[in-house]
Amino acid sequence: MSTLEGAASLVEAPVARYRVAVLGASSLLGKELLAVVRERRFPVSRLVEIEASGTANQDPELPILDLDADPAEKFLNPEIHGDELDFAFIAAPPDPLPSFLRPEFARPAVVIDLEGSLAESGTVAPRIARGGEAASPAPTSAETLRPVIASAHPVTIALSVVLLRLASRFKLRSSVAHVLSPASELGPRAIEELQKQTLNLFSFQKVPQSVFGAQLAFNTLPRLAGVNSQALSGLENRVRGELHRYLAGRTPVPGLRFIQAPVFYSVALSLYVETAAIAAPAAVQQALAGGDVRMRRSADHAPSQVEVTGSDQILIDSVVADAGRKNGLWIWAAIDNLRLAAVNAVQIAEEIARRRAAAASERKAHSS
Repeated sequence: MSTLEGAASLVEAPVARYRVAVLGASSLLGKELLAVVRERRFPVSRLVEIEASGTANQDPELPILDLDADPAEKFLNPEIHGDELDFAFIAAPPDPLPSFLRPEFARPAVVIDLEGSLAESGTVAPRIARGGEAASPAPTSAETLRPVIASAHPVTIALSVVLLRLASRFKLRSSVAHVLSPASELGPRAIEELQKQTLNLFSFQKVPQSVFGAQLAFNTLPRLAGVNSQALSGLENRVRGELHRYLAGRTPVPGLRFIQAPVFYSVALSLYVETAAIAAPAAVQQALAGGDVRMRRSADHAPSQVEVTGSDQILIDSVVADAGRKNGLWIWAAIDNLRLAAVNAVQIAEEIARRRAAAASERKAHSS
């Protein structure tokens, strides 16, 4: 066969397309996930959007969009089964749990949990689909079948990328991270309450406190009260557990503290790192730069949560040496928590799809 014929056959080769479900499609994370699926042109033949709420006795209705037939057509199919899906993304706690995710049912679809509700046993290692030192091992063949794949929290991704890149060049003695968490981590009601608190303060009215349990506008909170009293500590515990499982043996796990910040979107990280020997800030910056990490010079303005919104990069300010501890370094970073989480999950699915395509090609080659 000629080179031209070979090229033509590659162009004409059909691309595998997948049946995809998004649980919690109308949540903030679910909407971002759907946007990333479309932007990255993940090969979808059918998209199933499943809401995160429903009755206790039956699965919620499942609007299904058949992308091959008519992008505007939606129809209901309340009885979806696992063998009708290839990938299922968990973007919000499903309530009730759809039948195809229950332990007693077969689950051939690859389940990628962004939210942590299904992969919270502590035995599932989180996956980070980033290049370089922080990349997880390729998914095993078993992971492409039944088990739930835990997509790492965006804070886990950012801290792992930074710490592993540093550990590849310097011996790290210890580190401590303060995470300034946005309202978007708690969902739309938290964003709405922060907005109302801000407006009511300007008009000298009483501020609502049902979500945060206190005034967050123009304030920071080390913990929440009321119905969400466990929300901030729950996020902290999730990330701490993921870091222990992901970093184990490669670099010391950082001390961690989540703080509720009066911002709507995106996370800011203040990371203190202590090296075994003195490390020049310029050398540290060189070790961090590249790939998905964008460094900022000291002459430029510092990265902010406002600036990073909509980006899947990790923005890091110029590294500062601690004035009182000769081996201490301060690193400031900003990430879009929703965007980073969604891109990571879709990249995991893309890697699994590539492995499936390679395995199918290999089987075809052996049979011919």
